[in-house]
Amino acid sequence: MTLGALLLTAVPLAARPAAAATPVTIAYAQRTQTWELVLTDGDVVPVPEALAVAPKDAVNAGTRAAFLVSGDGRHYFYFRKSDGVFVRRTLHGEEKPIRGVTATAIGEEWPSVSDDGGFVVTGTSAPGLGALVDLRKGRTLPLPAGRDDWNLAGFSPDSERLLLQGVVGGRVTVFDRALRARLRPKTRKWVVALANDYVTAAVPVGSWPESRKLRLLNLRTGHESGTVTVRLPRGQQIDDLDFDTAGRVVVRSKTKTGVAVYRVSKTTGKATPLRTITRPDTRVWVLPGDSTYEPWTEKASKSSR
Repeated sequence: MTLGALLLTAVPLAARPAAAATPVTIAYAQRTQTWELVLTDGDVVPVPEALAVAPKDAVNAGTRAAFLVSGDGRHYFYFRKSDGVFVRRTLHGEEKPIRGVTATAIGEEWPSVSDDGGFVVTGTSAPGLGALVDLRKGRTLPLPAGRDDWNLAGFSPDSERLLLQGVVGGRVTVFDRALRARLRPKTRKWVVALANDYVTAAVPVGSWPESRKLRLLNLRTGHESGTVTVRLPRGQQIDDLDFDTAGRVVVRSKTKTGVAVYRVSKTTGKATPLRTITRPDTRVWVLPGDSTYEPWTEKASKSSR
């Protein structure tokens, strides 16, 4: 997750030539009577064809249906009401069905998407992996090493690498988009993010997700940095940990009014605010780069609908 869409700021057109104006992307999605996209220019685009909950013939009827936005804010994903197929769309209306990911498995399978919107991976309640779909190539890929007992730890910000880890105390492996193993470190540390150098990973320290500490791990050498305490405001914690495209650590943290985004010093833990996002007055909302469930996603945490 590059969080690119979250870090965009509006620039008046008069301040620069029109050709260089900031492109309009998705600021967040919200669910009112139906799903809606709120764009960075303030426009609201309804998505009435998106399922809000699993249909009656699904394994878990009535469970909340995933609606995701890619980290670049240019693609959105949902289960289609007409046939239950998971689809990717752009703001220009282009639609791409993702075969093998359907509404019948909502609540048993959870999709994740790469920042460029070009790769979809589903995790399952087994636990393990389900479908791996490269939308650039238009094909579903076989499970890496012929095994499904992997967890998706994340994508690199450029979406060129996948970081997978064995389900039960397993080793981590860096795969390319063709699911060829590129790096097999010996570590069994629990990693949650991979930088664009494809070597540096982030490791939370303490009880996740109530953590305010992290370490950085070199997957090639096994060298681990000292523990860094992220200097967040009182009452906040690391709810989401990642790297930006330049290799800097980025943290998202739930606040009383929404979500705050920080750039974090790798040595001092100083948290520099990049943006705050005030949650809308809706039951459910989704930010670019969110997984199916984030601490801030549901307004009423006791319900998944």
